[in-house]
Amino acid sequence: MASLEGRVAIVTGAASGIGRAAAVSLAAEGASVLATDLDEAGAKDTATLITGSGGTAHAAVQDVTDEARWDAIMGLCRTELGAASILVNNAGIAIGGAIMEFSLADWKKQMSVNLDSVFLGTRAAMREMQKTGGSIINISSVAGLRGSANLGAYCASKGGVRLFTKAAAVECARLGLPIRVNSVHPGIIDTPIWQKSITGMMDGLPAEQVEAMQLQAGANAISAEAIALASTPMGRAGRPDEVANLIVFLASDASSYITGQEHVVDGAMMA
Repeated sequence: MASLEGRVAIVTGAASGIGRAAAVSLAAEGASVLATDLDEAGAKDTATLITGSGGTAHAAVQDVTDEARWDAIMGLCRTELGAASILVNNAGIAIGGAIMEFSLADWKKQMSVNLDSVFLGTRAAMREMQKTGGSIINISSVAGLRGSANLGAYCASKGGVRLFTKAAAVECARLGLPIRVNSVHPGIIDTPIWQKSITGMMDGLPAEQVEAMQLQAGANAISAEAIALASTPMGRAGRPDEVANLIVFLASDASSYITGQEHVVDGAMMA
């Protein structure tokens, strides 16, 4: 991996899963990391993992849909670690459900957490990095590249992340700002989102299809390995660190001519 010595990274949704793996991996390459999450205890645990391994980290509570909090987070980062040069917009939720039964409230919540937050974070980072430069990495999904039944709102939000990322990258380049913006599209990654966030994903699907996916531990708990076995050529779910490795590359100067691109990590699921 390329060195990130002297860099400062903000990682949202850093309490677990891909966010935690990204924070730990960035720190392992020398970056100082501000780990943020609504889950204060989880964010602090991530920071402790980093400092316990000799890295530099600070934790903060953040509601990524709160516009004012983004300004506060940038200020906190400057005070505690230095000006941010890396932003990983990772925080997100997945609300499943059939379109005909889906509520407008859940639609708005999905867009707010997954898409509005990426706009707010990217805007804040562009303002912060416009003179010194940096890398913005927005976490989308393979669901932002293709449609999936019972995940209409999630697909729409993640597809929005994909195209917003491209627009931001072009805008930075045209303005001559030394900022790169890329999106990462994980496939089936074994993270807590499969157990607690994808609610209603199976509603309305044929019983035999549900049974084939081997739901475990209740109607809303999904086995990532079972789904990966059925849908991924590599036959297994990905690990958070396998996504984090790509995030580290995109954060580093090794990817200095890469911007406005979508990067898929999915075991050939989309191939």
